[in-house]
Amino acid sequence: MLVIAQYKGRTQGSPLHKGYKMVKKELKNIVIYDTTLRDGSQTEGVSYTVADKVKLTEKLDELGIHYIEGGWPGSNPKDKEYFELMKTRKLKNAKLAAFGSTRRANIKAEEDTNLKELVASKTPTVTIFGKSWDLHVTDVIKTTMEENLNMISDSVAFLKKNKLEVFYDAEHFFDGYKKNSKYAIKTLLAAYKAKADCIILCDTNGGTLPDEIAKIVKDVRKKIKGPLGIHTHNDQDLAVANSLAAINAGCIQVQGTFNGLGERCGNADLCTIMAILETKMKRQSIANSKIKDLMNTSYYISEVSNYTLSNNHPFIGHSAFAHKGGVHIDAMLKNPMAYEHINPDIVGNHRRFLTSELAGKMPIILKAQKLNITLDKNSPEAKEIMKELQDKEHQGYQFEGAEASFELFMKRHLKQHQPNFHLDGFKVYTEKKLDGSVIAGATVRLKVNGNDEMATVEGHGPVEVLDRALRSALRKSYPNLEHMHLSDYKVRVLDTKDGTAALVRVLIENQDENGSWTTVGVHQNVIEASWEALVDGIEYKLMKDKK
Repeated sequence: MLVIAQYKGRTQGSPLHKGYKMVKKELKNIVIYDTTLRDGSQTEGVSYTVADKVKLTEKLDELGIHYIEGGWPGSNPKDKEYFELMKTRKLKNAKLAAFGSTRRANIKAEEDTNLKELVASKTPTVTIFGKSWDLHVTDVIKTTMEENLNMISDSVAFLKKNKLEVFYDAEHFFDGYKKNSKYAIKTLLAAYKAKADCIILCDTNGGTLPDEIAKIVKDVRKKIKGPLGIHTHNDQDLAVANSLAAINAGCIQVQGTFNGLGERCGNADLCTIMAILETKMKRQSIANSKIKDLMNTSYYISEVSNYTLSNNHPFIGHSAFAHKGGVHIDAMLKNPMAYEHINPDIVGNHRRFLTSELAGKMPIILKAQKLNITLDKNSPEAKEIMKELQDKEHQGYQFEGAEASFELFMKRHLKQHQPNFHLDGFKVYTEKKLDGSVIAGATVRLKVNGNDEMATVEGHGPVEVLDRALRSALRKSYPNLEHMHLSDYKVRVLDTKDGTAALVRVLIENQDENGSWTTVGVHQNVIEASWEALVDGIEYKLMKDKK
């Protein structure tokens, strides 16, 4: 049985040490170790600047993450600069960790450049990885099995001598254990006897199954009496399941990334893991009061990473608690537990009823209520709106992702919205010059409050210049439009068999200091579809500002 006494000689008072305690013979607190800034940065298409890494560090610290792995100071100038900068910053909740490897073969630990860089980074915690799989010892780093054990123990001992909290990542441990369990355990014992504060078992190739993880972790616990952690990869879509299996088997530290970022198929998604620990397993990780910030943090990291989060992402995706089918919506109105496994408020999300031809009249009634419109589902108005909605969706409109356009659709139908301007006409052109440069231009003519307004703009793309020309023509009458900007633009071809003459659906997201809203347009001409969505975006902004 694990006891505090077995932590003797290791770093006291750290989040890891505090989590290492017995409650009714079970390890209760789970320590969260985030590696978004290192493993997450290895995602294809993701590249963080030093400023990005600092911003993400502050956001993760604000959430209450226990450990933030900042990068590998010995591997590149960017990470070295980051750690130099972080020496001047003070974190409120998290401990910063630097990452590296064990010493190279056949040299002394104190002579190893990588280990010296870890000490120089001045982080309170360092994490080093070493080889657990004999294949990697003989075929990759090409040394002897005995020297590999020395590399592990010497490196941990050197870092402990420098008064650092040391975590040891046993790389490829599960593969190594399955091929040569005796040697794999010897590598762990080398780190443990050198006073490593926590030994992390890594499923580096992501090829292990949850029942294998549980069985192997239980076996390791019989031989290693100190704290264990888990680090999994998502190559079988099992990284979260494997992490939870390891926690149930006795691991108290879990490593991963936000939104499952990482090389190949990614790492274990800490957002999902923390949500499950809180809502299903009753195991505390970050503070209970901070779980509600999971969605906000997840989307912030997604934005800084320039990596789109899937709408159906568990717990925090926009569609995670969205209901579209009429039967589902009817049941949800009677009892939210009918089609939701948790209250979405817990993780900072919210329930949504989607408007579509599948949903019946109820979303229309509910939307009307939010707009302070009394509408009976049996009334002629509700039936007319439903018929027109079905006709529009048959034409290719999609209001479930364009709630601003849906609100305008409702108010126009009920004669509760008057347009703020009228179009007299617009012209858009694109020109490619002899030097290869491409320019676009747009002219917009409007009638605004009885006055004729016109604006001409040149720029890079046709939609960009059309948007700018429209707002330029409106600027004198509606100066508040300066505070909004186009933040996303999506085009979908609706029927590919018609080729370039096919209908297209355009979704445009606008944003101001108070939030964002999405509008939709449909037409065979992509510019006309874009115009429709742009006009709705501005009409919605003017409408909500009047409120």
